[in-house]
Amino acid sequence: MEQPPEGGGEANIGSNGTGGDRPVHKGKSCKGTLYYSSLRKSREKNPLCWGFPKSLPQVNSKLVKQTEAEARIKGNQLTDFKYFCVGYSMYFDNKNRSKEQSEDQVDLPFCVGIEILADKRMNPAAHANRKANEPQPLPQRKKRFNSPMEFLERFQKCSGLVASGVANNMSKVRRKIIGAKWYIKGYEAENGKLNKTTTMEFLSSRDVAGHGTHTSSTAAGSPVTSASFLNLASGIARGGASGAHLAVYKVCWSTGDCSSADILAAFDDAIHDGVDVISVSLGQSPPLPDYVDDALAVGSFHAAAKGIVVVCSGGNSGPFPETVINAAPWVVTVGASSIDRTFLSRVVLGNNLSFVGESLFIGKYRDKLFKIVYAEDVAASDASEADARSCNTGSLNSTLVRGNVVLCFQTRTQRMASVATDTVESSRGVGVIFAQSLTKDTAFSFDIPCVQVDFEAGTSMLSYIGTSKNPVVKFTSIRTIVGKLMAPEVAYFSSRGPSSLSPFVLKPDVVAPGVNILASWSPALPLSTTTGPVQFKIESGTSMACPHVSAIMAILKSVHPTWSPAALKSALVTTAYTKDDYGFDIVAEGAPYKLANPFDYGGGHVDPNKAVDPGLIFDSGVPDYIDFLCLMGYNNSAVSLMARHQANCQNFHKSPHNLNVPSILISKLRQRITVARTVTNVGPPTSIYKSHIEAPPGVEVSVKPEVLIFNSSVTKLKFKVVFRPKLKLQGRYFFGNLIWEDGIHFVKIPLAVRIVVDDFNVDA
Repeated sequence: MEQPPEGGGEANIGSNGTGGDRPVHKGKSCKGTLYYSSLRKSREKNPLCWGFPKSLPQVNSKLVKQTEAEARIKGNQLTDFKYFCVGYSMYFDNKNRSKEQSEDQVDLPFCVGIEILADKRMNPAAHANRKANEPQPLPQRKKRFNSPMEFLERFQKCSGLVASGVANNMSKVRRKIIGAKWYIKGYEAENGKLNKTTTMEFLSSRDVAGHGTHTSSTAAGSPVTSASFLNLASGIARGGASGAHLAVYKVCWSTGDCSSADILAAFDDAIHDGVDVISVSLGQSPPLPDYVDDALAVGSFHAAAKGIVVVCSGGNSGPFPETVINAAPWVVTVGASSIDRTFLSRVVLGNNLSFVGESLFIGKYRDKLFKIVYAEDVAASDASEADARSCNTGSLNSTLVRGNVVLCFQTRTQRMASVATDTVESSRGVGVIFAQSLTKDTAFSFDIPCVQVDFEAGTSMLSYIGTSKNPVVKFTSIRTIVGKLMAPEVAYFSSRGPSSLSPFVLKPDVVAPGVNILASWSPALPLSTTTGPVQFKIESGTSMACPHVSAIMAILKSVHPTWSPAALKSALVTTAYTKDDYGFDIVAEGAPYKLANPFDYGGGHVDPNKAVDPGLIFDSGVPDYIDFLCLMGYNNSAVSLMARHQANCQNFHKSPHNLNVPSILISKLRQRITVARTVTNVGPPTSIYKSHIEAPPGVEVSVKPEVLIFNSSVTKLKFKVVFRPKLKLQGRYFFGNLIWEDGIHFVKIPLAVRIVVDDFNVDA
């Protein structure tokens, strides 16, 4: 699962090794052999086939002459993965309609294969007895599959991996999970045989660690009453597209490792299986690999070319700029936002002063007095003051900590309450109070209590410790608070734009709920020594935000089955909102908080109801994406091999700003720049849209024409936006909006512009 970077960061997908090329494998989607240049080393040599393999040992002997073992030593070493894709494909008809379906539930009328590219962590047992809601189909939509079993039969023909494997009884799960595949040959070629003596894992598609169960149930879980995490956040849990069936593609393993070959094989199968949405909660932290070297970018390119929407998590390296990942224009990149629910506990000192903080600890020690000590006072002899103050790993003296609650303070080098909790617990302490810049993301503590407070409360507690002869503290029980918190806010950990790889394309695209999300969890492993297995768990990360958008995409695609992935993404971006539930501008968590901007949330927070009827859409397809790859500077060979047909990038003079996306980002505005966009009317045939400009400070913006007039014969129109700098100095990014209105629809296009002068630019 994704965690903020200090807890492990994003998993890596790219090539960071030294030496020769990675092993190359063939597969049906390659239609022969698909080659890509290893651009980290050279754009002209060392070709490499990114397979969509059925069998990993099918190595192209002309390119890779060493054995798999030699390749592991000599080849480009693939970096570690920690998360998976999870896949689901949906079929709907009017038979056996779920009694639990409410009248206002959106119908999903056909095989909306929201494939969340499956995860190492799918848990069939958790869904075995649940029946998918099967809404009324739209009569004009031709179904690709007449029943879930027909999809399953096709699924089984794709590879012999269905219903096989350890602890994977697929006969019980075909009501919700109608198929599952798992991929390990690439993993074992790179890492050797999976060591099950040291790692709990099933050699099957079954989930062990819980991440895949969580993300898939968020996207497509059936309604479950009385769901809770240890009695917290209790209520009815329901996936965003609860009528979905799931098809699982497990590509990563509980060691945290994945293979690019396995990921591509899963993409290949998902495309062939006929899914409609692929949701990918994985990624790599910067520095990012070139798009033609990135397994996820390559797989998603071919999925998008087949009309499949690919939704990706944007990364957990925030709040720092240029950390967003999965930034290819053919995917939907999702950041994380908070919700209006939190979990509070009261800390009571011996002088009866009390403080309220955030906590997810459910266990003993409530209302019991313990001695409280300051972390620096119980530091290990070789620890620095900063490490001890923040309770960094190995910084405390176990003898002095034993039996005490420890007060720790966040520092620049150690910001995580979870790290402090592990340190205190390993030193035999009985509790942690962690003073920090508060965020909505609450850390877990299963064996000892951890309460997160702000610096003001922490300073007051420190004063009490220094003036009391016998400082003591007690913890009270935790309460779930709903509806009394300003939301949404951009999560602290959510990675920010602009993209470090393609800074002329705005990313993330949108944000969605990703903080303290309750969803299903795998009971295969107990959470801790004191907490047994659970059916539901609260998690935070852009991994959690991603399936929210995947579910929305399934709904949009069921309403607009002929729309391209780009059109569906456009509907999300242009209708997203930037005001919170109380009408205030959305803020972004950080140190300090600030008003959020498009680098924090893209178009804004998703609004599925408005996205169903966006008015205008910005469409694009494979030719546009090939132009994008040429703009990235990739050579003809690399682009042609990725596109699977001849591309000519020589003498390519198109502007990078004219990619037809629903945003405009100009990273270097020196003089007048004209940007073109084409919109398609999907509202009433006769529509008149008037423009309204909210210009970025220091920039003059004009649009031509100022009015767009559509009728039954004119459904597409082009407009141009002219940007002129008002200042002659090196500036920072400023933001604005271009808005098209027809009295019903409000089509908002975010603008991000940075004025530069030649003295600061080597390419001037």
